[in-house]
Amino acid sequence: MNKFWNTIENIIRFFIYKLFKLKLSEESFQKFMQFVRFAVVGLSNSLISYAVYMLCIKLGLHYQLANFLGFSISVVNAFYWSNKYVFTEGREERSLIKTFIKTYISYAGTGLVLAALLLILWVDILKLPEFVGPILNLCITVPLNFFINKFWAYRKTSAE
Repeated sequence: MNKFWNTIENIIRFFIYKLFKLKLSEESFQKFMQFVRFAVVGLSNSLISYAVYMLCIKLGLHYQLANFLGFSISVVNAFYWSNKYVFTEGREERSLIKTFIKTYISYAGTGLVLAALLLILWVDILKLPEFVGPILNLCITVPLNFFINKFWAYRKTSAE
């Protein structure tokens, strides 16, 4: 997997430094790469969540139950990959259980509660097709999740 991330990093370095000729410090570049890793992990979460959601819809489940099931499975994926490749600083000192609980809470707030409310807006109020709502939700929930996870869920506190 490190080869994958190294390849992604090299491609992004090429675009930033060679193609666009931007001047970024290594520290700024690494902060940007953390968001890129989060986005790649988030893409896998979204694909898993959406696949489970659509499978549940095809099985005749209510869209809110489908959303909950997709969400729950994707949080486990999010925690594993984010802990391993995105929020690595302080990983050894963090409590895995506390971090997982915080991750679940942060994703529940945005990926479950907020997403459920937004689904009501998209599907029930605006009458958009059921398969469109989760895609629209990503534009709101992904950036919000990054900041909540970075500054709360994966941050080692002195109390731990």
